[in-house]
Amino acid sequence: MSSAAYKYLLEVMIKRRGPYAGADIPEFYELVETLFTPEEAEVNNAMPRGPVTAADMAKEMGKNKEDLKQILEAMANKGLCSAVKREDVQYYMAAPFMPGIFEYQFMPGKTTDRDKKIAGLIYAYKTAYESSAGPRKMTFPTTRVITVDKKIEAGNKIHTYDQMKTYIDKNEYISAATCFCRHEAKLRGEDIHDMPMDVCMSFGNMAEYVVERLGGKRLSREEAMKVLDLSEEAGLIHMSRNTADNIDFVCNCDRWHCEVVTAMLKQPKPALFFNSGFHPVFDPDLCTACEECIDRCPPEAILMGDNDIPEVDLDRCFGCAVCATGCPSEAIKMEAKPGFPAPPKDIKEFAAAIKASFSNG
Repeated sequence: MSSAAYKYLLEVMIKRRGPYAGADIPEFYELVETLFTPEEAEVNNAMPRGPVTAADMAKEMGKNKEDLKQILEAMANKGLCSAVKREDVQYYMAAPFMPGIFEYQFMPGKTTDRDKKIAGLIYAYKTAYESSAGPRKMTFPTTRVITVDKKIEAGNKIHTYDQMKTYIDKNEYISAATCFCRHEAKLRGEDIHDMPMDVCMSFGNMAEYVVERLGGKRLSREEAMKVLDLSEEAGLIHMSRNTADNIDFVCNCDRWHCEVVTAMLKQPKPALFFNSGFHPVFDPDLCTACEECIDRCPPEAILMGDNDIPEVDLDRCFGCAVCATGCPSEAIKMEAKPGFPAPPKDIKEFAAAIKASFSNG
C-alpha cells in the first residue's frame, strides 16, 4: 500500500497545482516519505477540494471515524493539511505544497533534527524540480506588493487595497508566525542577516489555524501594526496574493530567501509580474546623496544619477517603498503609476485571470 500511496500522491499534488506541484523524480519521493506516513499519504490523497469533516471522509473511505480523526489531527498539527472549527464542528482542508505544506513546516520555528532534515529535503526537491522543469513561465501575476502607504505622495489616490491597515481593520483574528523562508534557510545554515523572524502574518481562518496548530501568536490590531513597523524598518517587502479582497496572509519578505522575490529577480523585467503600482520620486532639495536607498533597494533598481540624484529602473522597481522608509532625510515619496491595473477583486476573478493568461500565452 505504501509505495502505491506515494505514487498516487504525486498525481494528487500535481492536480493541486502551485509552484513545485509535483515531479516524478527521486527527490519527490524522498521528501514525501519523510513528511507523510503511508496512512497519512492515503488520507491526503482522498481529501476533497473543499472543507471536510472526519465523519464524511470516514464514510467515503470506508474507515472508522475515530481512527481517521486521529490521522487528520496529526496531519493538521504537522502542517500537512489545514483545519478550522466552525460551530463546534471540526473541518479539515487539503493543502498544496505552495502556498501550504512547505510553509507550514517552518512557521512553528522549531529546530529539531527532523526540521533540519525536512529543510534539506525541500531544498533538494525544489532544486531538482527547477532543473527538470526548466525556467518558470511567467503569466498573470499571482502575487503583489503592498506599498508603505504612509510614504505615498499627497494628492495620489490611495485605494483600500493599497493599505495594509485595510486588512488589519477588517479582521478580528490576526496572527504572526515565524517567516518560513528565512527559517528554512537558517535550518540549512544560511545567514539570515539578523532580520526579524516572527513577522509572517495571517488573517481569519488561516490565522486561527496558525495559532491553534502551528504555534503562531494571536495579535491585537495594535500589535499587528507594530509588526508592520518592525518589518518596514528592517527593509522587508509587504507581499500577498494578487487580489483586492479576501487576503488571508501577508508575508514580510527579504531579497535573499523569499521564494517569490528570488523567483522574480531571475526575470529580465521583474516589475512586470511583482509590483505595487507605485514608484519612488526623489526630492532634489532634500536628497543628500547618502545612497542609503541604493543599499536598501531589494531589486537593485536604484542608481545614482546626474547631479547626485538617484534614478530608478522602472523595469526592476517593485514599488515596495523600502527605499523611502529608510531615507534619513525623507527625500523619497511614492507616486502612483498611471494606468496601473487594479488587482482582481476576489479569488474567482483571480482564477479567471490566471486561466486567461495561460490561454493567451
